[in-house]
This record gives sequence, C-alpha cells and structure tokens, in this order.
Amino acid sequence: MKTTRRKMSLVQLTFVTAANMLGAGIIMLPTKLAEVGTISIISWIITSLGSLALAVTFARCGMFSTKPGGMGGYSEYAFGRIGHFMANYAYAVSIVIANVAIAISAVGYGAGFLGTSFTPLQTCLYTIALLWLAAALNFSGSRYSGKLSTVTIWGAIIPVLGISVIGWLWFDPATWISSWNPNHVAFGDAVGNSIALTLWSFLGLESAAVNMDAVENPQRSVPIATFLSTLGVAVIYVASTNVIAGIVPNADILSSSAPFGLAFSYMLGSTAGKVVMGLMVFSCAGSLLSWQFTLARVFKTSAQRGLFPKIFAKVTNADVPIKGMFVILSMQSLLALMTISPTLAAQFELLANLAVVTNVIPYILCAIALKSILMKENISNSICNRNTSIFLSGVSIIYCVYALTTTDALTFISGCMAAFIGWLVYVVRFNIMKQSLPLQEQTK
Repeated sequence: MKTTRRKMSLVQLTFVTAANMLGAGIIMLPTKLAEVGTISIISWIITSLGSLALAVTFARCGMFSTKPGGMGGYSEYAFGRIGHFMANYAYAVSIVIANVAIAISAVGYGAGFLGTSFTPLQTCLYTIALLWLAAALNFSGSRYSGKLSTVTIWGAIIPVLGISVIGWLWFDPATWISSWNPNHVAFGDAVGNSIALTLWSFLGLESAAVNMDAVENPQRSVPIATFLSTLGVAVIYVASTNVIAGIVPNADILSSSAPFGLAFSYMLGSTAGKVVMGLMVFSCAGSLLSWQFTLARVFKTSAQRGLFPKIFAKVTNADVPIKGMFVILSMQSLLALMTISPTLAAQFELLANLAVVTNVIPYILCAIALKSILMKENISNSICNRNTSIFLSGVSIIYCVYALTTTDALTFISGCMAAFIGWLVYVVRFNIMKQSLPLQEQTK
C-alpha cells in the first residue's frame, strides 16, 4: 500500500530556518567579535539590513518560482542549467564546511560544560563523532528533523533571550565603551573585519528555500518562514552580543570558548553558567541536525537533476539519501582532520570565513535571477512591485560583494578556487556526456 510522506509545516520550517541561524551562528560570535570590539555593532546593523534584503529577495523567489531545487532552481531562470549547478554546488560546499564549524562550536561548549579542555586531536575526533551522530538521526526522514529542531532551538533561545532581557541589570556602559576598539584599528577596517563574522551568523536564512521540496504549501510557507526568522534573529543577535560586551571584560571574552556560559557565570554564578553551556550544546547539536538534513537535500535534488553524481539521489523508503550522506560525512571528516589548529577558536574562524565566501556565490546568483523569475513567470505589478523587487535584489548584491571584499586574500582565493573547480568539473562532465550521445541528440 502506498503511503503519503508527511512534510514540514510552516511553523516547523520557520523553526528549522531560525535554528540553522541561531543554534550555530550565535554561540561563538561574542568571542570572535571581541577581537574587533563593540564597534562591531555597526557591522551588525549593516549585515542585518543586508540580510533582510536577502530574506525578502529569497522570499519573492520562493513565491513565484515554479522550478524545483531551491536556490539552484532560482538561478536557472537567469543562468540556465550551469547556473543551477553552480548555485547548488557552491551552497553544498559551504554547508559541508559550515557543519564542521558548527560541530566544533558544540565541542567547545561541551568542554566548558565538563570543565575541561581538549587537545586539537580530541577536538577533531569529537567533532567527527558529532557530525556522524547528527546525520544518523536524520535517517528516519525530514519530519523528525523538523520536530527535533523545534525542541532543541530552545537551548539557544532561552539563554539568548534571557540575557537580552535581564542582562541589562548587569550591563555596565563603561565596560561596553572600553571595548569599543581595543586594537585601535581604523574605522573602515574595524567595521570590515567583522562583516564576514556577522554574515556567518545569518547563514541559514536561505534554508526555507532550500527545503521547499520538503514543506507543505511552499509558495506560502517559504517567504513567511524566511522573513520572520531573519527579522527575529537579527534583533536577538544585536541585543545579546552587545549585552555580553557590557557585562564581561573584553579580555575574558577573548579567552573563552563558551562566551554565553561565561556571561551567565558573571550574572548568576558558576552553576547558571554550567546550565547555559549545557543548553547551548543541546541547541548546537539540534542546529547541526537541521543542517545535515538540509545538506542532504541539496545533494539529493541536484543529483535528481543530473547535476551531481547519482549516488546522492538514491533514497530509502523514508526519502532519505543515506548512501549520499555517507559520502558527505567522509568529506566532512577529512575536512575536520585537515583544519586542525592549535586552538578551537582558530579552527572555527578559518572554517567560518571559508563558508561565508562559498555561500555568497549562490546568494548573488539568486539575487540576479529574481528579475528573470518575475519576467518569465509573468508576475504583474499588481501582484509584486517589480521596481521594489529589483531594488532589494540590487541591495543584496552590493552587500554580498562588499562582504567578499572584507575577507582575507587566502580565504577569498580558496573560495574562488573551490567555485572554479566545480565549474571546471561541470564543463568537462557536460562535454563528455554530450559526446556520448547519438549525433541527432547532439544537434538538438
């Protein structure tokens, strides 16, 4: 008897999208931003506006696109099949990288919770183990991923909202001001140095679009989930990170691998700090669960279109590409081994910045494609104001290009090389496939 596969609801999709940003993006941010100082609040404002423009752009792409495949489907409107491939390929690479960084964040908070420190090798091994566990929990299908995310996200929401509301009772303006620009860097450089980090925290705003094939009524659910989750997360990020900077001295934040736990220790004592660290590990693990599911969907949909190897399209009765997930996990394990660093924070930053560079590529492709979507789907101005849509997509592109210019040269070149390798593989594979076709098929 044929069974109907259950899909995620609007509420579940919103929580999954928020979890992909909140659960992983926020928990290590205070430590990294302490290197820049509280001047990073300007970067937060710039990135929040840029991310909201991206959110609206993705929302409108999701409302009017009739092509499957999430961001790849959007890009196909303007760039054809190679656009579909490049968007999904670059996005897939970025998530492969980002998931390792997320797992490292969880390991860092786990060490703080246990009151110990891990060697670089131990950090690597625990990271790999967490990646495999998160993937295994997705073997039952998407609905479990959605349900678990709606629970685990509270591990981040409770302490983050808590410190955003009651943290002001411990907030010291003098502490915040003293951390304004600790390294006395030029204004433009200081703001630019934290743009990539703040953008990292918003990676995941496109999750609703990527998971559109696994959600009920995607034309309605995708835009609502994208906008609401991005707006809410932006407010939480700005409030919570700046409250911490006004509670904990900058030097103490810099040396912490669990900054939220440290802040609660200052506020309510060491026991409260331990509880928050445990909640953050719980939340980060849930976020990783959602990201591993999202990553598997990207590879699966691309393989179904003939863009990725067929192994990623092979699914179980629960619509789970388990064989493909094993390949992905092997890549992530290798990446974790290759990026072992003296400190957890250094390894996190390296992976986060590289993930940002590769993730910006599909953002730009989709923003450019919005105009083509509106034209090819014959969307009238009475349904969607074209000028407003084009303006917002333009703002998104400008912000993305600016974010790329703020990364260091090695990270930028590495991201570009990853994209070039994908393009080269596609071109070679396409030509081989074309030559293998009968002559009459080649001339069509």
